[in-house]
Amino acid sequence: MITKQQVLEFLKDYDSENITIATVCSHSSLQIFDGARKEGFKTLGICAGTPPKYYDAFPRAKPDEYLILESYEDLIDRAEELRKRNTIIIPHSTFIAEFGKENFLEIPVLVFGNRAAIEWESDMDKERKWLLGAGIHMPGKIDNPYDIKGPVMVEYEGAKGGKGFFVAKSYDEFNKLVDRTRKFTIQEYITGTRYYLHYFYSPIRNEGYTLSKGSLELLSMDRRVESNADEIFRLGSPRELIEAGICPTYVITGNMPLVARESLLPRIFSLGEQVVEESLELFGGVKGAFCIEAVVMDTLEIKVFELSTRIVAGTNLYISGSPYSDLMQKGLSTGRRIALEIKEAARTNQMDKILS
Repeated sequence: MITKQQVLEFLKDYDSENITIATVCSHSSLQIFDGARKEGFKTLGICAGTPPKYYDAFPRAKPDEYLILESYEDLIDRAEELRKRNTIIIPHSTFIAEFGKENFLEIPVLVFGNRAAIEWESDMDKERKWLLGAGIHMPGKIDNPYDIKGPVMVEYEGAKGGKGFFVAKSYDEFNKLVDRTRKFTIQEYITGTRYYLHYFYSPIRNEGYTLSKGSLELLSMDRRVESNADEIFRLGSPRELIEAGICPTYVITGNMPLVARESLLPRIFSLGEQVVEESLELFGGVKGAFCIEAVVMDTLEIKVFELSTRIVAGTNLYISGSPYSDLMQKGLSTGRRIALEIKEAARTNQMDKILS
């Protein structure tokens, strides 16, 4: 992984008044480019093959230039060119999935956030250690599939938009559906409302909801539309579906806006605070945008089942602001908040605190 010393060496040659914001043309890139442009940055869209035509339909979010590659892995060979353009890469899940986690950790270009957080997020065991160490309540983990005695959620490692995730109620059901070539985790299935909580941690701001270092913001939240789990039970009862050979799937196809009852906000902020404080101890802190994926039960207890240490696609609902971010700055998206953080760090000579 790129070291702190390398980051400082790269920064010596960066012109902080001529920064280019870059990301892969997918996932949350529209709001990243829109937010960067609003804060006066040049933008660079990275794509393999022909640039997506749909960008022509959204001129305010279309990048100023494209970096066209034959393969995303070729980005490694363009690292020096990117540094000469004072490029800062904004990672999202499609970027990491297409480019590869190891390539992402090693590419010698400045990246927004802490790369070490991706290492902790992408390893299910390390992520669970992080969350439990923070005092977060999580669904029970089942290490041996033969111990499945009731509904469980089986999830695979890596950011694949829920592809392949499934629910099983017995070992036999698990065995029929599992892909043993992929690393998976088995957790008890928690009934309740799923919340995807979009936070932003700034190590350079010391106002608002302050932590031991820096400050925490709640920018927005969403629910996810999953195919076919959200519609399948219109066809019949679970037993009828099983008899027909129809199984729910959890591939994310979209997102829906969500606002929590105000009495939950102290708990929601406390969750974010616990996650950040533990991350500061473990690896120097999750920086910038992150998402806590949780279930709110009818007792109003919140159980966390996963963590994303980067901008998530649910924030695309709020390119013009959310009911929460509007209370901080009108029209503030997560993409624009990233640009503001880079702008402030450049102005105050604190870029090393937000980049890796």
